[in-house]
Amino acid sequence: MPSSGGLPSRPLVSDVRDPPRRREGGRHIVIHALARLRVTLGFVSGAIVLALARPTPRSLEIGFAIAAIGEAIRIWAAGHLNKGREVTTSGPYRWVAHPLYVGSSVMGIGLAVACANLTAATVIVAYLVTTLTAAMKSEETYLRRTFGEQYELYRDSQRARRLMSTARTPRRFSLALAMTNREYRAVTGFVVAILLLVLKATYNGVFQGRAGR
Repeated sequence: MPSSGGLPSRPLVSDVRDPPRRREGGRHIVIHALARLRVTLGFVSGAIVLALARPTPRSLEIGFAIAAIGEAIRIWAAGHLNKGREVTTSGPYRWVAHPLYVGSSVMGIGLAVACANLTAATVIVAYLVTTLTAAMKSEETYLRRTFGEQYELYRDSQRARRLMSTARTPRRFSLALAMTNREYRAVTGFVVAILLLVLKATYNGVFQGRAGR
């Protein structure tokens, strides 16, 4: 049936495609917001976890040992990362696309163990899953937009990563580069978390009970 302008009416493509596009756009907005609010949400989650934590000497020993491994992974990765300038392929980046987040996850597991409380551990896991997933997706979008095919090659296979890394002069770990990437913030946060949990255990009289044996 012709329209008022004399042209045959036809369904608008945008009418069909717009809802999926809007959903996709909304998803990107949520991911970006979670990535940006990661630190703020970390403070909120940390306060909740501290209130719920029931650390014991044994849980502190095991948890802090696990968390220390996670921080070591982060330092190793930060000492190779040349953020925003290249697709880094040296150090842990030869095997893992997001070693910083792997380190953060291991740290989170360690702190969950140290807390010795299931609800606190659940809060930590929920925080890590939501914020780190959002951060990784946001970062991958940026890297694909910035480096295009080079990043796709890096993600394609482990063999491609090795080829790319051996094609250049191998980069050694650099503590100065780790400092430039502000890894000292994560170290500071790790130390503060240790101190707070130790203080919580002391407040609960855990160490007094052990000393009295």
